[in-house]
Amino acid sequence: MDLDILIQILGATLRVATPVLLACLAGLYSERSGIIDIGLDGKMLIAAFASAATAAIVGNVWVALLAAVAASSALGFIHGFASISLRGNQLISGAAINMLALGTAFLLSQTMFGTGGQTPGLSADQRLLGIQLPFHSELSTFYQQVISGHSVIVYLTLLLVPLTWLILYRTRYGLRLRAVGEAPNAVDTAGISVSRLRYSAALIAGVLCGVAGAYLATAQAAGYTDGMTANRGFIALAALIFAKWRPYPALGACLLFGFVEAAGYQLHGNLRFESRELATVVEFLESSLPYILTVVILAGFVGRATPPAAGGIPYAKER
Repeated sequence: MDLDILIQILGATLRVATPVLLACLAGLYSERSGIIDIGLDGKMLIAAFASAATAAIVGNVWVALLAAVAASSALGFIHGFASISLRGNQLISGAAINMLALGTAFLLSQTMFGTGGQTPGLSADQRLLGIQLPFHSELSTFYQQVISGHSVIVYLTLLLVPLTWLILYRTRYGLRLRAVGEAPNAVDTAGISVSRLRYSAALIAGVLCGVAGAYLATAQAAGYTDGMTANRGFIALAALIFAKWRPYPALGACLLFGFVEAAGYQLHGNLRFESRELATVVEFLESSLPYILTVVILAGFVGRATPPAAGGIPYAKER
């Protein structure tokens, strides 16, 4: 492989992996507290719409980011209320979140813009564009295309990985959060509110999914289109299982998914086919690579990864 092409793929890997990593960290907080969250994709989707719609109307990308976080956090609270207060089935609640987000985004886009599933295109000042780090022009091509030139969200997301590790393994809150996902009875006996800890995790997951959705619509793309998350929330869940609910392995898993998808884009852009049918087949395989990898990982590792013991089990306080 040509070195320039490899550098382009590595630069694209960071950009493609960012929303998946944010969703993966969101799921990490949620599932470490004992709440299974398959609604990550829906929260990202509603956040993507909220950010793009707000940016198009208000014209300020930071206000759009706040709108995305608010919309996603609202769905996170709904999922938390259904799972914690109502002690409902967490899988059904998550699936409902996904359907609610998809339908709401389509309806609002049609009502607000008359576009049927998308928002108007965003201009440069309505987006989170890449930033040039110091010495961008003086250093190597690798520095220019892989290290520099990304959106601020990319760099913040990478910093979130060690921060998440510190929170989970070096703070009292992290110890309690992991404990409530393993033995909520023991946490309750110690006089600590199980519900409060789980609600906090659900809201943290909502915030991270909100940032992921805003990144998709205002940094990676220039507006919202129907279903633009392309099931990245489920890929994030697969990465979380592959990483065994740990931050640094989650980073590696998401980068692996990002590399496969970026390599597929690069392959599609450089290959030429005489047969249109062959080109269609190859294009289908390229777009399917991340999902094929997801199936392979789930088939190979889901039986070996041990989730939090209380995951998916509603907790009722003993009286």
